[in-house]
Amino acid sequence: MSEQKREIRQLVRRLMAQMTEEDIKRGSEQVWAQVEAHSQFRESSTVLMYWSMPDEVYTHDFIKRWHGKKKIVLPVITGNQLRLALFEGEQSLKRNAAMNIYEPKGDDFILPQKIEIAIVPGVAFDQNNNRIGRGKGYYDRLLPQLNAYNLGVCFDFQIFENIPSEKHDVAMNMVVLNR
Repeated sequence: MSEQKREIRQLVRRLMAQMTEEDIKRGSEQVWAQVEAHSQFRESSTVLMYWSMPDEVYTHDFIKRWHGKKKIVLPVITGNQLRLALFEGEQSLKRNAAMNIYEPKGDDFILPQKIEIAIVPGVAFDQNNNRIGRGKGYYDRLLPQLNAYNLGVCFDFQIFENIPSEKHDVAMNMVVLNR
């Protein structure tokens, strides 16, 4: 991991810690209004999302709003890979204690080719749609398997002019933020 990526992650962590739960939810609604207006989202029937952690764009209400109208797929961590499973309601989620995230229960995995749009969290993005994640490379391994439109989502303080990008890093097609 480059020193610059580590510094960006630390800066974003400090800025995120200053946000209240209300700030996060209000900013997230601004993000989701733009996502809902985006033609790629409107035209997609199968959407890769993520069940948000406290320091990410909040997804729970958005997923519940679209569940039943679109197939919502969430990642499940299996070793060092992400597998994809259908969201079947909040009651169908189980906590992955090792990563402190919620994932769909069961082994009913979706083929990556079925995903039309991937809505991806990130620690930071830049003006060229490059992304820094948490450093584990899960999305950098998953996204090349999809034939999907990659849409990054973040808060305005997570956008940088330029961030370090390596050959294996997957850029987004577009990044949506709360403004």
